[in-house]
Amino acid sequence: MTSLETAAGTAPLAGIADSGPTAAGEGDARRERVDVHHHYTAPEWLDWAEKQEIVHRRKLPPWTRWDLGTALRMMDEAGIRTSVFTVAMLGRLQDPKVRKESALVALEAASDLVQSHPDRFAFYTPLFLDSPDLSMWSLTHGLDDLGAIGVSVRTSAKGVYLGHPDQDRILAELNERSAVVSTHPMDVPGGGAELEGVPPFLCDFLMDTTRAAISLIINGTLDRYPNLSFILPHGGGFLPYIAGRVEVFSDHLTPKVDRARVRDYLHRFYYDTAGPMSPSATPSLLSTVDPSRILYGSDWPPTPAHLVTSVTAPALDNDPALDEQQRRCINRDNAHRLLPSLAARR
Repeated sequence: MTSLETAAGTAPLAGIADSGPTAAGEGDARRERVDVHHHYTAPEWLDWAEKQEIVHRRKLPPWTRWDLGTALRMMDEAGIRTSVFTVAMLGRLQDPKVRKESALVALEAASDLVQSHPDRFAFYTPLFLDSPDLSMWSLTHGLDDLGAIGVSVRTSAKGVYLGHPDQDRILAELNERSAVVSTHPMDVPGGGAELEGVPPFLCDFLMDTTRAAISLIINGTLDRYPNLSFILPHGGGFLPYIAGRVEVFSDHLTPKVDRARVRDYLHRFYYDTAGPMSPSATPSLLSTVDPSRILYGSDWPPTPAHLVTSVTAPALDNDPALDEQQRRCINRDNAHRLLPSLAARR
């Protein structure tokens, strides 16, 4: 075991001092965060993908070069005790056999990482909106065989959003399992319509998340599958800000949505903090959902470590719209309630 691994979870968070016995719980939570938004590109998967000539490492963005030492260092500096990660697989694979092999390599690597560091990592098994068969295999293998604690899924695939009736087979199985579903945008519909000079993660990803949430509402997904818990990334995109607008124009949706139910639907999502927590954004989020529905998310490594440790984490811990108990719940307690197996890893 390296000195870095030995010290994992014990290093003090830069810039935060204990404030005495009355804040002991909050101080602990700021050093025992549960990060529900961590992107993992397995080195083993990259090795496989290069051999298959699917990717070329040197041409990939820096965030795909995941390594254990860097991950643990970032986590310790940001006060993250446990990271729940999505399993990244790059490239647009079409052949069913190759896609399954790709998923198998990535899942086995994810399982090995969690087994070697069970107190530091957990993972979501991936679903594929355009392939029910592959999704059913992945959720069975990931959840039952490898110990995944939830599933991850893109907000849309090939222009079809999460919640579409074509996904009912997958959603019904997940509902039977009372699954936690972590969502994330990736393929933004309308290619070529993006604003030149503006990366898609800045605006377009937030819109894609907003569309997916409304898709889940208008397709009746939240009513038909009440046991599912959906996590919306980046504070739900634009959803908290336009909550009133969705209410006012709910009868313009197809099918129409009862205006009185809109707020109830919005309260049934979970929202992670990757990006939205600020004096301007937090009040909108809190006016839409209860703090018990907000989870800490770093969005590392696409969000660089220096931003996680010096900007986004401190912004949450010093947000004037939140009190100490709310911050403690967002940092740790809400995730332990939603994903109870994590509490046993402390």
